[in-house]
Amino acid sequence: MSKRNIVHVEFPAANVDSAGSFYQELFGWKITPMPEMNYTMFEDEGGSGGGFPQVSEENPAGQVLVYIDSEDIEADLKKVEKLGGKILRQKTEIPGMGWFGVFKDPTGNALALFTSSRPDSN
Repeated sequence: MSKRNIVHVEFPAANVDSAGSFYQELFGWKITPMPEMNYTMFEDEGGSGGGFPQVSEENPAGQVLVYIDSEDIEADLKKVEKLGGKILRQKTEIPGMGWFGVFKDPTGNALALFTSSRPDSN
């Protein structure tokens, strides 16, 4: 079995600070605002987490984006196309964190791939 863990989940938010406060109060998650990116990170007690990106055309409300660990994003995206999926975003760097790519499966579900630039994070 390959290591294909879910490593990050994003919930688009109309207001990323308010979303952080809501989920902190609701679930007790650790919240880390990233105002330079208009983004708020969250982490649960077990270390799983994700973030709240600003609602936009790329991140519409209601479209939760699940990030799956990838050792080779380019190869995975080629396989997505071969299997009938569609690439929405080629491999893109997140400075200081890693790289991601986004695709839709043949049904139309959007998912993301992620490779960390920090070896101890996965």
